Amino acid sequence: MVTTLVLIASVVGSTRLVQAQGGEYVKANYTKYEYRIPMRDGKTLFTAVYEPKDESKTYPILLSRTPYSLKPYGVDQYRENLGPSTLFGKAGYIFVYQDVRGRWMSEGDFVDMRPHLAVKSGPDQIDESTDTWDTIEWLIKHLPNHNGKVGMYGISYPGFYTSAGMIDAHPALAACSPQAPIADWFIGDDWHHNGALQLPHVFNFMARHGHNRPEPSKKIDHQFDHGTPDGYEFFLKLGPLPNADSRYYKGDVPFWNEVMKHGTYDEFWKARNLRPHLKNIRPAVMTVGGWFDAENLFGALETYKQIERSSPGTSNMLVMGPWVHGGWAGGDGESLGHVSFNAKTSIFYREKIEFPFFEYHLKGEGKLAHPEAWVFETGTNLWRQYETWPPKEFKPRTFFFSSRGQLRTQPPESPDDAGYDEYLSDPARPVPFIDKTVIGMVPEYMTADQRHASRRPDVLVYETEILETDLRVAGPIEVELYVSTTGTDADWVVKVIDVYPGDYPDPKENPSGVRMGGYQQLVRGDVFRGKFRNSFEKPEPFNPNRIEKVKFTLPDICHAFRPGHRLMVQVQSSWFPLIDRNPQKFVDIYTAKPEDFQKATHRVYRSSETPSQIKILN
Repeated sequence: MVTTLVLIASVVGSTRLVQAQGGEYVKANYTKYEYRIPMRDGKTLFTAVYEPKDESKTYPILLSRTPYSLKPYGVDQYRENLGPSTLFGKAGYIFVYQDVRGRWMSEGDFVDMRPHLAVKSGPDQIDESTDTWDTIEWLIKHLPNHNGKVGMYGISYPGFYTSAGMIDAHPALAACSPQAPIADWFIGDDWHHNGALQLPHVFNFMARHGHNRPEPSKKIDHQFDHGTPDGYEFFLKLGPLPNADSRYYKGDVPFWNEVMKHGTYDEFWKARNLRPHLKNIRPAVMTVGGWFDAENLFGALETYKQIERSSPGTSNMLVMGPWVHGGWAGGDGESLGHVSFNAKTSIFYREKIEFPFFEYHLKGEGKLAHPEAWVFETGTNLWRQYETWPPKEFKPRTFFFSSRGQLRTQPPESPDDAGYDEYLSDPARPVPFIDKTVIGMVPEYMTADQRHASRRPDVLVYETEILETDLRVAGPIEVELYVSTTGTDADWVVKVIDVYPGDYPDPKENPSGVRMGGYQQLVRGDVFRGKFRNSFEKPEPFNPNRIEKVKFTLPDICHAFRPGHRLMVQVQSSWFPLIDRNPQKFVDIYTAKPEDFQKATHRVYRSSETPSQIKILN
């Protein structure tokens, strides 16, 4: 979803309008129809269909299912743009948009990340796979002038519906592109990362989209006024999480209260893990994600990997570019925040990758010369093609935390390394996740300068010497920490950073006055809630001052640390308000009280017996 999922409308929608085919073109070349398509349990789903006026040939059907409205409603009201990009409307497809069950104008009850039912015992046993099947079956039987082939696509939540739709797929479904799809809301997507709550993301999204919809409606608009542009201030004053409902939601946001009742990886969350069901996939699949997607980077990578493991015969490809959530669908993809990629990556994707994929699989046109993985390597700023992901030619390489803030490839041996580094973590003064005033989870934090954090006493910093050659990293990053705390719980945030040389040039157009010399670019960062170190299902307290191992994986990267740069790792225990505050006391954080929040001293060890480290693929 996006920095409240409304952002996908601004990041994607506004940039699409700039390049749009235009309403006049769509009206001149397509006729719009609206239908209520019946599902097997009798409910109907509101669906808009745009059919080409040229009936001299047949066309494939391109389907997008969404909880965010198929607007505009009414057969005289036309979309400004059809399909994933402007190329599709001009190439000719039958475009179908559908409000999913229980949203906007469709009947039925909406269920967030509706669990997939592996076994159905009757017509009342429905899920997103059956709703997709029933929709396609109706379209194939009732729409004229189609060629018998259907494609699906969608970004974020619509990406989840695309993934769900290709499970037990209708025979006509030939090609699917889940883009930034949600896969697992507790382990790595949207609301939680490794069990830690993505506070502003879930709060802001639910304030807009989490209210009940008692009956079908064309107009649903819930605004929320934070009363300040300062998210750090707002969420700090919010206090413990129960205050969100008592002060603001007032019982009218059911899913927030569901989240608050499920603080571990229980059956509620496991049922919403789509990964185990992504098997025996028949349509061709192109999963798309962004290296700097703050919401569903995990979902894109895990969807591709799961299909690769469980459906070895499927035509399965991965596309990863230097994009924020949905950034590939609009704009040029040339930069993010202060970081430039020196290439129009989004335009390349739309013209050379996405459009040919659907043209080939749905029309049989062109040649599909795509590799298994199209990935953009940041740093060198070029597209790489690999036959496997991660690339099999890359081998593990370990960097060990060392004394005096060094990051070395040699395991610790000397007496100087037989120690630890420590810091005092105070929940009342958490480390900010970005050095600017924002109210939500702004996308550019994924490449933001980390100098503000490295100067804080509650952030540990380790870095290499200046690199003499390219250090190319492709794949996941394994983190292994040996830690202790004076409390009974703690979060562990690990950030992998590219430190620019001191003479790195500033941008030519530089209205914000940023100085890029010494810039500490976040390449990848994530959090692990310490009480889950042995099990996400059964959390365990830390024993005060006892050394424990915390091991987890940072999502994949494809980045080259260039000569003259340094590789840096930062370790901290708060990242606010991006991540909710850990009281540092072993409690159910979702019912914590103000007195539960306490200061604690955390240590990170770096001896030969306790070698804290990161492991990359190089």
